[in-house]
Amino acid sequence: MSALAPPLRIGTRGSALALWQTERIRELLRRAGRDTQLIAIKTTGDLAPEVPLGRLGSRAIFTKQIDDALIQRRIDLAVHSLKDLPTQLPAEIAIGAIGPREDPRDALVGRAPLRWQDLPETAVVATSSLRRRAQLLHLKPKIRVIDLRGNVGTRLAKLDAHPEWNAVVLATAGLVRLGLDSRIGERLPVELMLPAPGQGALAVTVRTDDGAVADAVRRAVHEPEVAVAVAAERAFLRRLEGGCQVPVAAFAERSGPKLRLQGRVVSLDGEIMIDGQETSATADEAEAAALGTALAERLLAEGAGAILSDVRSGALPAVSEP
Repeated sequence: MSALAPPLRIGTRGSALALWQTERIRELLRRAGRDTQLIAIKTTGDLAPEVPLGRLGSRAIFTKQIDDALIQRRIDLAVHSLKDLPTQLPAEIAIGAIGPREDPRDALVGRAPLRWQDLPETAVVATSSLRRRAQLLHLKPKIRVIDLRGNVGTRLAKLDAHPEWNAVVLATAGLVRLGLDSRIGERLPVELMLPAPGQGALAVTVRTDDGAVADAVRRAVHEPEVAVAVAAERAFLRRLEGGCQVPVAAFAERSGPKLRLQGRVVSLDGEIMIDGQETSATADEAEAAALGTALAERLLAEGAGAILSDVRSGALPAVSEP
């Protein structure tokens, strides 16, 4: 019966990493007997590659045009990096499955092998992320952070073209998936550089009124243990009302029946860091989400709200990229 079904039309961004991720999901669906068709879609983030993420003004900068295509039935499902997916989706759209998760850590990349302990206190480091910027400045207050946009290949090329830069910080997952892990100097420990909520995981979105596609996607793609961990991370982010333009970090990992969640909010100048963790027995995504919300409430009570208010006021750091 599945062989007679029309191909599932999959929407995705057109970057090399997005296409790799989509091919991974296509392969899982093929193994389940479903044919697919890939449809590449440009998003706001792709259309303005030189504008810092924090200045684009939308929490859906990498998803809105794809969401529109899904709602308008031009595609049947979409593949996203989970960290790019807003915690509040349009009413017509839901996460149908959480797919495989690669190493969630951030990576320090230099032109030659480079470890954190060897990075000068006054180093020049490029990143597109306010979360990374804030943590870098907290760890090394004299560091100079350059704003860097573009896909993975573009960022590496810019590093190689700027000898005055010491390093860039990128997601380990993207480098590994593109076969560029040889460029990694160090996979930064989460205690040092806490990753973005959902970093390294894949998400498949579907229409809420299309149960057949949702069922097919869940059977072929969904990884329950990954889903539980990222449910805690995204609930933490949701309660803080954050997105990829705010300095919020979180990572959850399972230890037996318990889930340990670490969360962090850092001021853009790096001076103030509100950090904490919660551990609880969690059997499902709902219990994991409750854990994430509880940790967020605690950090808000400790001052995280004031940091995020400053960020949302528009007082973003000046762009110093040459």
